[in-house]
Amino acid sequence: MGYLRKRGKMVLKKKNREEVRKKKYALWMKLWTCLEKYKKVLVIKCDNIGASIFHNIRQALRPFGAVIVMGKNTLLKAGIKRRMDDPKTTDEDYEYRKTTFKPAPELQKLIDVCEGYLGLIFCNDKLSEIKDVLKGFSCQKGAKIGSVAPSDVFIQPGPTGLDPKQTAFFQALNIQTKIVKTQIEIINSGKILSKGQKIGASECALLDKLGIKPFVFEVAVRNVYDNGVIYSPSVLDIKKEEILEKIKKGACYLTAVSMQSGYPTSLSARQSILSGFKNLVAVTMNIPFDFKESKSLKATESKAKPKEKAEKKEVKKEIKKEEKKEEKKEEPAPAPDALEGGMSLFGGDDQSLNYIYSPKT
Repeated sequence: MGYLRKRGKMVLKKKNREEVRKKKYALWMKLWTCLEKYKKVLVIKCDNIGASIFHNIRQALRPFGAVIVMGKNTLLKAGIKRRMDDPKTTDEDYEYRKTTFKPAPELQKLIDVCEGYLGLIFCNDKLSEIKDVLKGFSCQKGAKIGSVAPSDVFIQPGPTGLDPKQTAFFQALNIQTKIVKTQIEIINSGKILSKGQKIGASECALLDKLGIKPFVFEVAVRNVYDNGVIYSPSVLDIKKEEILEKIKKGACYLTAVSMQSGYPTSLSARQSILSGFKNLVAVTMNIPFDFKESKSLKATESKAKPKEKAEKKEVKKEIKKEEKKEEKKEEPAPAPDALEGGMSLFGGDDQSLNYIYSPKT
């Protein structure tokens, strides 16, 4: 790209300026066609993601008919604002925009969400499936000076393979080390970086020397634009089955309230009709009056009554048999008295006792 020096500043040549302007307008044209064709947009975060990964993402999203538009947030915002503005006769593309312009004030919500380095995925349906596809793309990168750590970083104990002259890096970070076989060995695990901390030169140099790439970056969905409404991507995780279950529970609660309060609704109509039919059938069971539906119920009941009576008789007979068996059981006989039958308290008969206690003559 050629430059011209003018008053100590580098200025682009006129030809290159025209090329940049053409590329910018081509991106705007792509953005405008997507805004007219699609009604749903996934706003994705693209920090520290390489171009090769987005190439793979484009291939993965082709079956869904989705389109990705990448660019700086200022460029995308300017394109959306240009789409919202009324066409003017002084514009170069007045003839084109005059035929295709449609007022779309709801796009202002999409402009408010565009922040940082981002991408826009245009689609009409299957938002949750597209979000699941994006979760499979990530890259692992090392630390950079001046960037913010997205997570905590720890160093595990063990040999490092570094010579003893490089102990200054560990001392600057308060990491305990020792020299074993002419190489530095870490004694205890140490925390180098905390989440949200700005990465310095010493932390970055130490991680590079150890060959550690601690950070994993993913293509994350930041916001969802759906027909002029912005909502969180966590809504896409809700499944249809969960929504149907909640609707069923709500319908049951409304039906119970309307039945208890006596206020009829479309939900309680079925239950009210069933309860009224039961009451009519119950009344006709004890009177000679019948109607079409009650006759069939009476017939089934009359068939079932003999069987129930026979079953009740059998149960009564079994109960009586068990009661008779319990009465016939004999009580246990009492134990014989030890003193009866001529036996003495000491195990002998009366004659032996008389012999022992008889006085001497």
